Amino acid sequence: MNIAKLIGNNGENKAANAYRKRGYKIIARNFSCRYGELDIVAQKGDTVVIAEVKTRKNANFAQAKEFVDYNKQNKIRKTALLFLQKNNLLDSTVRFDVVEVYTEYNTINIIENAF
Repeated sequence: MNIAKLIGNNGENKAANAYRKRGYKIIARNFSCRYGELDIVAQKGDTVVIAEVKTRKNANFAQAKEFVDYNKQNKIRKTALLFLQKNNLLDSTVRFDVVEVYTEYNTINIIENAF
């Protein structure tokens, strides 16, 4: 496994733990289909959270959330719809979050309803 993948996995693990601490149950990680991949799918009550995790060393170049552009958002939406259909969750309230993980400062920023 390459270093970028290891860093990304570490960031996703930290993000999943942050959701657990907030009372969410992680119902899927790295769900993929022809449209794309969902990093984390979490649920609390009737709310399903689709979380895109972006791990960076720091925000000197740009904030991590800036890498979730319009095209990436559309891929996530299409993938989420397929996931929700396959798992009988279409009646759920769905929220799309972006999670910024900065390794240099060991910080996690969950941006709820990011798109």
